[in-house]
Amino acid sequence: MSWTPVTAPSHAAPPCPLTVRAQFVPARHYFPDHAHDWNQLVYAVSGALTVNSESGSVVISPEQAVWLPTGLKHRVGSLLGAEFRSLWIEEDAGQGLPCVHPAVYGVSPLLKALIIEATAIAGSADVDGYAGRITHLILDQLRRARPLSAAVPWPREAGLAALCEALYADPADPRGAEAWSEALGISERTLARRFVAETGMSLRSWRRRMRLFRAIELLAGGLGVTRTAMELGYGSTSAFVYAFRLELGCSPQAYMRGRDELDGSRMPVEPEDG
Repeated sequence: MSWTPVTAPSHAAPPCPLTVRAQFVPARHYFPDHAHDWNQLVYAVSGALTVNSESGSVVISPEQAVWLPTGLKHRVGSLLGAEFRSLWIEEDAGQGLPCVHPAVYGVSPLLKALIIEATAIAGSADVDGYAGRITHLILDQLRRARPLSAAVPWPREAGLAALCEALYADPADPRGAEAWSEALGISERTLARRFVAETGMSLRSWRRRMRLFRAIELLAGGLGVTRTAMELGYGSTSAFVYAFRLELGCSPQAYMRGRDELDGSRMPVEPEDG
């Protein structure tokens, strides 16, 4: 299935020192290759974004954002749809911010709340300086951000990208390397070599990280533990809980409780034993 280009709103003003742009990106839609005369933080309040640049391609969740320095050519899209938020930050205001290279950073609950608030007040007259204080707090939070390696790397080669899209859309897809190599018309050895070259990890490791990523995405969206396990293709809820605990050191419920406490919200989930 092909992807459809989407046009950015024309009314968005250049940052002075910061502009927040909000737009919903439908499934399989993308902003074509472009660059800015300012820094950009790519983020989604909900859903996942695919970010492509000359340094590589990644998929990020609402707990992550991608920093794109001034002048870097990039493309942003969403496989399943996302509430996109783009922070444009002028060069001078970007001094001391993450780095001059593209990177993935963690988004704290406070930073997320600040981005949502900045979006809500965008375009309003800053009579009492409130918008300016929000901007300074966002910049302060970005200066405290730390790079992450938890994003899901994404291949650029068309065949491998199609493979990853299929597995991301249906994590329960049972096909292994042999079936995928046949579908792509290449040998298993070639598939393995190309996949590592494109993503930096084996297909098995990528699939494990992707399923964990999707698990957090589904749980954050309100899906219960048992339903999430089924969506991801685990044979049982206990198998999913074990795999989750192995990767993150805690159960899905404990992870979400900790996240909800930080967010100041509560999300009902099903018992882990189903």
